[in-house]
Amino acid sequence: MWLKPEEILLKNAFKLWVTEKGNDYFVLQRRRGYGEGGGGLTGLLVGTLDTMLDSTSKVAPFRILHQTPDSQVYWSIACGGTKEEISQHWEWLEKNIMRTLSVFDSSDDITSFVQGKIRGLIAEEGKVSCVQEDDPEKFREALLRFEKWFDLPQKEKLVTYYSCSYWRGRVPCQGWLYLSTNFLSFYSYLLGSEVKLVISWNEIWRLEKTSNVILTESIHVLANGEDHFFSMFLHLNETFLIMEQLADYSIKRLFDKETFQEEPSLSDPLQITKRGLETHARNEQFRAFFRLPKEENLLEVYESFLWVPFSHFNTLGKICLSESYLCFASQDGSQCHVIIPMREVIGVEKPDRSSRALIVCVRGKRALRFSEVRDFERLANAIRRRCGMTASPQHSASTEVALMVGQKDSSKAVSTEALMTVFHPQDTENLDPKMLKEKMKEQSWNIHFSEYGRGTSMFCTKKTRDLIVRGVPEALRGELWMLFSGAVNDMATNPGYYSELVDQSLGTSTLATDEIERDLHRSLPEHPAFQSDTGISALRRVLTAYAYRNPKIGYCQAMNILTSVLLLYAKEEEAFWLLVAVCERMLPDYFNRRIIGALVDQAVFEELIRMHLTQLTEHMTDLTFFSSVSLSWFLTLFISVLPIESAVNVVDCFFYDGIKAILQLGLAVLDYNMEGLISSHDDAEAVTILNKFFDNVTNKDSPLPQTVQQNSVGNNDKASSISKVDISDLIKEAYEKYGDMKSEEVESMRKRNKLYVIQTLEDTTKQNVLRVVSQEVKFSASQLDELYVLFKRQHFLSCYWMMNSPVLLHHDPSLAYLEQYQLGFHQFSLLFSLLEPWSLCSGKDALFLWAFRLLDENQDGLINFKEFCCALDILYSGTFTNKLKFLFKLHQPPECQNTHCTFCFTPTGRGKVDLQAYLKQWQDEILKKEESIKDLPRINQAQFIQFSKTLYNLFHSDPEEESLYRAVARVTSLLLRMEEVGRRLQEPTSPQKSSTSPIQAALEGALPDGEASSTPEISSDTPNTPITLEAGSIPQEVEWSFAFEQILASLLNEPVLVRFFERPVDIQARLDHAKSAQLKAKTNK
Repeated sequence: MWLKPEEILLKNAFKLWVTEKGNDYFVLQRRRGYGEGGGGLTGLLVGTLDTMLDSTSKVAPFRILHQTPDSQVYWSIACGGTKEEISQHWEWLEKNIMRTLSVFDSSDDITSFVQGKIRGLIAEEGKVSCVQEDDPEKFREALLRFEKWFDLPQKEKLVTYYSCSYWRGRVPCQGWLYLSTNFLSFYSYLLGSEVKLVISWNEIWRLEKTSNVILTESIHVLANGEDHFFSMFLHLNETFLIMEQLADYSIKRLFDKETFQEEPSLSDPLQITKRGLETHARNEQFRAFFRLPKEENLLEVYESFLWVPFSHFNTLGKICLSESYLCFASQDGSQCHVIIPMREVIGVEKPDRSSRALIVCVRGKRALRFSEVRDFERLANAIRRRCGMTASPQHSASTEVALMVGQKDSSKAVSTEALMTVFHPQDTENLDPKMLKEKMKEQSWNIHFSEYGRGTSMFCTKKTRDLIVRGVPEALRGELWMLFSGAVNDMATNPGYYSELVDQSLGTSTLATDEIERDLHRSLPEHPAFQSDTGISALRRVLTAYAYRNPKIGYCQAMNILTSVLLLYAKEEEAFWLLVAVCERMLPDYFNRRIIGALVDQAVFEELIRMHLTQLTEHMTDLTFFSSVSLSWFLTLFISVLPIESAVNVVDCFFYDGIKAILQLGLAVLDYNMEGLISSHDDAEAVTILNKFFDNVTNKDSPLPQTVQQNSVGNNDKASSISKVDISDLIKEAYEKYGDMKSEEVESMRKRNKLYVIQTLEDTTKQNVLRVVSQEVKFSASQLDELYVLFKRQHFLSCYWMMNSPVLLHHDPSLAYLEQYQLGFHQFSLLFSLLEPWSLCSGKDALFLWAFRLLDENQDGLINFKEFCCALDILYSGTFTNKLKFLFKLHQPPECQNTHCTFCFTPTGRGKVDLQAYLKQWQDEILKKEESIKDLPRINQAQFIQFSKTLYNLFHSDPEEESLYRAVARVTSLLLRMEEVGRRLQEPTSPQKSSTSPIQAALEGALPDGEASSTPEISSDTPNTPITLEAGSIPQEVEWSFAFEQILASLLNEPVLVRFFERPVDIQARLDHAKSAQLKAKTNK
């Protein structure tokens, strides 16, 4: 165990201790009397003494001391009861500490660092034990420190914390890493130096585990263009898993606007816990490995042996139990795995209690024997309980029957046969070599079924993969696709679902259905099945039903090509569920507006090229070419570049091995064309090389007739000089060279690259927005960039601590990039208050409300970045006239007369995208002329009084505050007198009752004491609430108003006012202030 560092002198200590290992900084010692040799007489005496002492006085037989070369003082830092225990501590020091100490210049710095690190490890171990014992005291103390050090909003939820070192250059700073829902924070105070770091998860570009010469293992974080390294974790893998989960959660919630309604542990950002994140990660891994529906969660895990009948031995592995499935995977994951739906289980037996065994009986006269199950009684009861819950008449039929017959309640309009069966029925009498080989393949699979089982409870082994690589028979392709993708389980648990979707979706008119109709006849147009109404109608129904099921994806190009191939080999309902499995489980985020999933896998592909094809990377340093050329490979699973008879073999491998199969094949394609690509002079030549290669990929075993095959005879003469490549040989080569790639490694690479891909897309969006906005405003490029960062962060602040904000509820990913980030009124007012150039003393809320209404032209309750910048540009860089016009327009809406009313926007959201409306808006913007001051409507009595009050509020704390107040008082008095004269001229017979008009009296009553006179006394206090005119305070018979020209002309006569509005604003200072205060601003009312 680690010890609190204590100083000891070793003048006579070596008589009692024997040094086993040592280096410049640490010594591992064994107490005499223990271990080999015993230590002679001295060892005997020491051993006897230790034996006589009670347990509280005994000394541990092993210890580790810290020393520095120039000091005689040693520090005890660890002890152990066994050599194995102390050796683990020693290895940890060598691995994590030794290389680090060389960067320090003085011995004192080394000792201080080691002491701080050991204290952190002790606290870390104490924290772990407290968490296990559910003692919240330590966590409460950490939470108080977290709130004190970082001053984040109180709503921010601390998830967990770890002791670690943060590297500033080559110097480590020992401190604490705090992981909360929205931020990664670090704090250190060492040798009088304080280090504080706060990074939003949504700002991180890279998050990965790395190692180098100094750091054996560390976590690398790239954010805002800066690299951050954290090391010396007691539990590095656990820490990285939580960080990875929090970053992924932030990306999905803030960028993709997911609400996690089906996952209670993640649905509320204020209730996120470490245990919930770990459970979520475990469930995701479980579902991905066994291809289970997203509703399944891992409930229990048991270690056991499974009797494998075809190999005649027990294989060690783990039983994974969910709500509806019993799954088993051997220890290495590749030797054997099996999935048993609870609906297929008919009984559980416990034949031998001594071996803790149980037998699970499934339909089809099959049984699986598990042995050495630690808690086999509990497992048996859990299986029985779940079988009773899931068994129902609609699931009584076996999977095989369900696959062959389909659902009885299917709509009559739905096709019940695979299109290949209709348009190319197999001729059993045909005995040509290709058909004979096809029959041999079928026979091989039938033998496999007899040994390994058939249907959902079939054993999947290395032999299964070997059969897949050799090619799946045409007659079994649909069945096996359904089985390996997990779509068979989706269809079995949702009987009649597809028919209902077809009935509900047909006849609907959306943007997705319009795109579907446009692409129907572009889907495998050379195949006879899609030259007829039968195939086209089936394709329309499947795509429309899916768009109706998942409007977030709707329809994306490439879905039509993939679905066409699915319909060739699977029945219509099966093709629908296969499409669901591909879009929602096997290729996540592929089929949406930004195709993030495909871009992530392309980044993984580039990484694999650097790892495996070094000769190619040395020649082509820029691998973005392969990203552009391989996009269609990933989106269509090579269907768009390979002949159909060859592409289906690739799809076979994809449904068994997932995206790993596509990556392997991509590497094999580049490897095969290595010489040509290296000798190519430009990208166009490289593309030509690859296209010629794909044109010459054949499937010599395909039983399809020439009318169906895409490898047409017409190209043979042209390509006679190029050797043909058989798809089976290409796939076999891909598995032999790159088959050792593990699915877990691919998933890890996906997660690592996803952050970078999304941030790259975000950066592109930012550049597009800035390019558009820069043409409208006078901000510099750097100022506009900082404004965008502030605006985007404010947008995210509205999502950090709630799931029902307007920007989340009405997020529409189909909108243009300029509309992707918007602010509601509350977030607008918070950011506007940090950036507005004047120090408003009162009436802020009302003024911000009017500004928001003025900028929100479409009245949807949201402001985009362009609208926000244009307003700030007027206030920062506008002329005196433009600034005054902006303030004048704020007071025009009639709602401004009652500023005490509670403001509440009800965002209208956006339904179906109205293209005509967008075109009209675009046309109006082109034809829009600059607004003339003569076009502005006049303001009435109450609006003018509020306008005057706003002017007074602008001058708070200004050096010329008194002169400005007097100038405004003179202007308002002059305007009111002019209006009074005009009114008297219109009513010459009206008797004069008072020297002061009712309007002027109302204004003077509304303004601070004395401010309405020509020589006002400036009050030190100003009202904290906006001015309102009570009903009846102004005589109703008096109707008057002012035009903007009158107000402008009057104010131009006051030089002090002109100087105030034309005074240059220090924009950079306002931006710096906003950046430092944005997170500290009040986030809720």
